[in-house]
Amino acid sequence: MLTRTSTTLSDGTRIADLVRPDTREVELRTLSDPEIYELEMERIFGKTWLLLGHASEIPNSGDYVMRDMGNDSVIVARDREGQVHVSLNVCPHRGMRVCLADKGNTQVHKCIYHGWAFKPNGDFIGSPVAEEKMHGELLPKSELGLKKARVHVYAGLIFATWNIDGPSFDEFLGEMKWYYDMIFQRTACGWEVIGPPQRFIVDANWKAAGEQSAADGFHTLTLHRWLDEMFGNGGSELTSTMYGVEVGSEHGHALRCQSLSKKFERARDFDKGMMSIEERWNILPAPGCTPDMLSEVQRMLTPEQMEQLMTNPPQVGGIFPNVLLACIYAPQPDGRILGSMALHTYIPRGPDKLEFVNWVFAEKGTSEEDKQIMLKNTIFMLGTSGLVEQDDSDTWPHMTISARGAQGRRITMKYQAINKLPPPANWRGPAKAYDGFTKDDTQWNWWMYWRELMSTPA
Repeated sequence: MLTRTSTTLSDGTRIADLVRPDTREVELRTLSDPEIYELEMERIFGKTWLLLGHASEIPNSGDYVMRDMGNDSVIVARDREGQVHVSLNVCPHRGMRVCLADKGNTQVHKCIYHGWAFKPNGDFIGSPVAEEKMHGELLPKSELGLKKARVHVYAGLIFATWNIDGPSFDEFLGEMKWYYDMIFQRTACGWEVIGPPQRFIVDANWKAAGEQSAADGFHTLTLHRWLDEMFGNGGSELTSTMYGVEVGSEHGHALRCQSLSKKFERARDFDKGMMSIEERWNILPAPGCTPDMLSEVQRMLTPEQMEQLMTNPPQVGGIFPNVLLACIYAPQPDGRILGSMALHTYIPRGPDKLEFVNWVFAEKGTSEEDKQIMLKNTIFMLGTSGLVEQDDSDTWPHMTISARGAQGRRITMKYQAINKLPPPANWRGPAKAYDGFTKDDTQWNWWMYWRELMSTPA
C-alpha cells in the first residue's frame, strides 16, 4: 500500500528506479501513473518553491488572487501593512473553500458555509453569534486560522512553499540566481504584469511540459520549424540557433543562452569587443526594457552581468518544477526591436491534465504604448492563441496518451545526447554551463532532481 513514507509503488517498483542514472532513461509511465501523481503532490509540490503570481497583481491592501500549489487552492493576499501572504483556501471548520472568486479586494475572507472569518494573513477573526462561541472552546483562536505557506517575494514574483523549515529561496535557486537576477532584477522599479494571466487546460501530464521548460532547445528545430520558414532562410538560420550555452543546476533549473551576434544581423559585432555596452543597448535593449533604462540597469547589475546580458543573454529556460520563462524579440515597423518577457506555469490538474498559465511582463517604466506593443507581440507567439503554444500543447497530450498504454508505459524516454564541452573561455557566469549544440543535459538534471525528491519520503 502506498504511504507518505513509501519508497516503492504498489506494484513493487522502486521509485528511484523510474529514473535510470546509468543509461539516462526515464520510464514513460511517470507521465500517467496516478500513484506517482499523488506522491508528486507531497514530495514535489509540497517541498519546493512554487511561482504563484506577481506583486503587481495585488497592489493594494486587501487585494487577493486565487492560485494553486499543486492540487491545493490558495489565497494570495496583501494585508494592511503591505505584506503578501499565502494561505490554504480550506476552512478549518468543515473544509469548505473560503474564497470562491478568482480575485478581489477584502479585509475579511468569510466562509459562506458557517461564516468563519479570516484576515488577509489567514488569522482567524471569529464566527457569527460571538456570544455563543460557535468556533468552540477547545482550541484558542490562534489555532483556528488558515494553514499558512512560507512566502518569498523575489523581484515582485511571489513564490511560496509548504516546506516551512526547508531551504531558503536563495538556496533553492543556488548559483542560477546570478542569471535570474539579470532578467528579474534589472531595475529598482521591477516588472509589472501587462493584463491578467492567460489560462487554459491541456489534456497532458504536467511533467511533459515541465521537463521541456528545462531548456529543451532541440525540439525547436523540428516542432517549430515554421519559425525559420517564416522568418529565416530555409533551415540554416534555425539550425544555427541550436548552438549556444546551456546553463543547468542540480535543482533542475535551466537556461539557454545565445549569442546576440548570431541572432541578429545588427548585433553581429556585439561579441567582438568593437562596441560599448551603451552602443549595444541602444541597438538591442534587453526584452521588456527600452533604451532610456540603461543607466538604471547598470546600477542594478554587475559589469560581468551587463556584459553577459549584451552578448550571450538567457533566451528561454525554467525554474523547477513547473516554470518556463521566454524572451521575445520583435522587430517593429519603425526599425526598433522591442522585446518582452513571458512566464508560464504548468499547474497539475490530475495525472492527465494541466492548467497552462501565461503572464506577460514589462519593466514598470515602460510607456503604455510600448506595453501594449509588447503584449500584442507576446500573445501572437505565446499563450492561449500563440503560434508556439499551439505546437507544444499538441505534443504533450500524445505523450500522456502513450504513457497510459499497456506497452507504451514500459517504454523509456532517453536523455542520452550528452554535451562534453566546457563553457567558453570567457564565460562569466557560475553553475553548470555547456557550450555548443543543444543537448539533453539540462533536462536530465531536471529529472535527476525529480528523482531525488520523489525518492525521499515526506
